[in-house]
Amino acid sequence: MAENQEKYKDRKKIQIKINDQDLTVPEGITILESAHEVGVKIPTLCHLDLHDLQLYNKTASCRVCMVELVDGGNQNRNKLVPACVTKAYEGMIIRTDTLRAINARRMAVELLLSNHPNECFTCPKNLECELQALAEELNVREIRWEGERMDYPKDLSSDAIVKDANKCIYCRRCETGCNVIQTCGILSGIGRGFNAFVGPFANIPMVESSCTYCGQCVQVCPTAALTEVYHVDKVWEALNDPDKHVIVQTAPAIRVALGELFGMEAGTIVTGKMVTALKRMGFDGVFDTDFGADLTIMEEASELIYRIKNNKTLPILTNCCPAWVKFIEHQFPELLHVPSTCKSPHIMFGTIAKTYYAEKNGIDPDNIVVVSIMPCIAKKAEAKRPELTKDEHNNVDIVITTRELGAMIKEAGIEFDRLPDSEFDRPLGETTGASVIFGTAGGVIEAAVRTAYEWMTGETLENVEFEQLRGMEGIRKATVKIGDQELKIGIASGLGNARVILEEIREGKADYHAIEIMACPGGCIGGGGQPYHHGNHEIVKKRREAIYEEDRNKKIRKSHENKEILELYREYLGEPFGELAHKLLHTHFEERERI
Repeated sequence: MAENQEKYKDRKKIQIKINDQDLTVPEGITILESAHEVGVKIPTLCHLDLHDLQLYNKTASCRVCMVELVDGGNQNRNKLVPACVTKAYEGMIIRTDTLRAINARRMAVELLLSNHPNECFTCPKNLECELQALAEELNVREIRWEGERMDYPKDLSSDAIVKDANKCIYCRRCETGCNVIQTCGILSGIGRGFNAFVGPFANIPMVESSCTYCGQCVQVCPTAALTEVYHVDKVWEALNDPDKHVIVQTAPAIRVALGELFGMEAGTIVTGKMVTALKRMGFDGVFDTDFGADLTIMEEASELIYRIKNNKTLPILTNCCPAWVKFIEHQFPELLHVPSTCKSPHIMFGTIAKTYYAEKNGIDPDNIVVVSIMPCIAKKAEAKRPELTKDEHNNVDIVITTRELGAMIKEAGIEFDRLPDSEFDRPLGETTGASVIFGTAGGVIEAAVRTAYEWMTGETLENVEFEQLRGMEGIRKATVKIGDQELKIGIASGLGNARVILEEIREGKADYHAIEIMACPGGCIGGGGQPYHHGNHEIVKKRREAIYEEDRNKKIRKSHENKEILELYREYLGEPFGELAHKLLHTHFEERERI
């Protein structure tokens, strides 16, 4: 594996043998990594190894990857070891295919199943559950042990995440994601032995913790111990209410991931088919959150320029990700004056739908239901924030994820791969390439720079692609020359990386004009509500490539050239960053307790 070769490139080489195959490997490599080199598959469950994210979960708690370590041919002294954490040494002889090793793996899975709810048919992770898949792979046909099972109530306290401790297999992958990658420190082991599970401190309700609802714990959970709050039934109910005018908006990251749920290659762009499916499902209007993203750039670029010209607080931090907003409220409340005050794109769109759109179409805002389809679980909680729901101008009614949309399409009996392409509805349907790239880390700040460049210089920006702002690194720093000004930009992907930049700001060491932060590694394409990638980060990369392809295919690639956005300002909002725009499209933040 290329990543292993890079990781161990400076190590000396040793000779080992796996299933009678001689192998030269770097010293320090694990048996599991070595087996990949010779095409030998060892099943795993608790193990998680995402090199791109520097995420390694090697607790060896499930014992599913057991192999037999041969001691000089003396069968009586052979021993079973977990392949995920046992490092290779010179002369090591390993058998992965002995009856003893196979039975050990099968027994580990049987023991997990003996304390697992038998509700696969109705489970949210049915056919996506790694424990279920492993039982099939290891040919488990019966559970030989019966007795007590864990019996904890479901935690339904939050608007975003459901915790079902009865389905926790104590792999602790969620704990690694929460504490190591996201540095939120919410999840940890609770209890001992048979009744042990992972949850917030003292098993307090999720809503009382400092959880940001980023959903990365949900993405890596192999079972349904952690899932999103399910809102599909609410959408069907609204669609079947004759008194409601139901409109839907879809985030940019949806169009490059939805196809995966229907057997398509990761990164397939399915925008047109998605629009057709939504229209067939009965929505009264099908719109693109990209419109809200273009609107966000109009306000955010204006705010950036205002701060630079008037010596106001710098750097400015983009404010499109609700999980990172909640992160700074809990973890860095002294910096709440730093982020942009702009609402996120889907909330901006909801605001315009309940005001401008309602007036233009003669519809009572109280009868409009705005449904957001998001790659993000945190958007569910964001839509319920009091400052975004306190009056008729600030409201998204229902948020569902990419996975939930896929479930609805299947429920409706729609053959997605056979659908023709359709266009989004108008008005509020024109979008640009700048808004599409909101779906990947670095895209928001690149979109803002495209507009800020022309507004600050009065010159036409010919090359709109800023390669220095692109990439999959967790932290990126770049300088963009705008006229005589050198704009210093920071980009953080993943909350652990956000912490690094926020600490720089707090300590006065940050030398940035603008910073983009996205809670999920890779940005929205890797969101907690996207199709499960089961640790295969190549899928996230393919989604990213598709986002940039969609941008390149757009006729208009700058937000301030969106004609419908300009019409919205002329007819209704007035000037960007003006009085009405500020009232409708901006918000505030609040300090939250850190638990």
